[in-house]
Amino acid sequence: MPPRLPPLSALRLFEAAGRHQSFKRAAAELHLTPSAVSHGIVGLEQTLGVALFTRSPQGLTLTPEGVDYLAYVTEAFSLLLTGTRRLPTPDASRAIAITCAPTLASRWLLPRLTGFLQRMPGVDITVDTSRRQVGFPADGFDFAIRLSRAPVASDAWHRLFGERFVPVCSPAYLARHASADGKLDLRSASRIHVSSASEDWQVWVEGAGIDDFDTRGGLSFDSIQMAFDAAKSDLGVVIGRRPLVDDYLASGALVPAHGVTTPSQGAYWLICAPEIEAHPECVAFRDWMIEQANLHRDE
Repeated sequence: MPPRLPPLSALRLFEAAGRHQSFKRAAAELHLTPSAVSHGIVGLEQTLGVALFTRSPQGLTLTPEGVDYLAYVTEAFSLLLTGTRRLPTPDASRAIAITCAPTLASRWLLPRLTGFLQRMPGVDITVDTSRRQVGFPADGFDFAIRLSRAPVASDAWHRLFGERFVPVCSPAYLARHASADGKLDLRSASRIHVSSASEDWQVWVEGAGIDDFDTRGGLSFDSIQMAFDAAKSDLGVVIGRRPLVDDYLASGALVPAHGVTTPSQGAYWLICAPEIEAHPECVAFRDWMIEQANLHRDE
């Protein structure tokens, strides 16, 4: 007799609890009590005959078997979500799902989305900004926007634009630390780093051809937006990434701390799921994104 699948409701509890590593947070997401989640997981473990979690005073952790099983359950739910989203709706429209780096989403994509929605009214859009690799079609996304030095050999990759680096700081920081001629000595400035970025101060220093410049030390943040906010708060100089920093420069919230701008080695790429050609709204979004990128390069 083939093995019976556990109840879908129990698997949903396990997926949420495994993702959060917490019965309490899973319960909040699913609008249940922690006790209900705990009892459901115990029932699932009894059905499977294997422990999925280790419970201790320090918290909840997945067992090795739980880690392995969670990967399959997560992929199964993703495939179910993808299949459900592919079903036709009464108005023949569906959501476009995009995964994008958070700062690019907030500072470049979102300000432009009105233009697409005016062109394609009635289309729903979901934007996910979690930092993770994406698998098509299992993860349920139509598009991924990623920063990469080189594309995968595929027609599904479309280059949008590269970044340009320029050190920036707040007007107050520049006024407080600049010399009499208005210039700032970056060697003695407090530098702000982005720990999650593959290209930062060292790339700008090399591109600017500056010798004897120690890029170490200073403040470090795990997101570009937090680093920008730190610079706006007069905490030091950050590598401004154009176009992400353009609005701040235009408003005067940040100003160049050095006259040299250098190109990044990477670029933003629009990566399309294989099946988008069957969906007019996805084709329209792809073409609109490429159009917006071309407009940006012409600015």
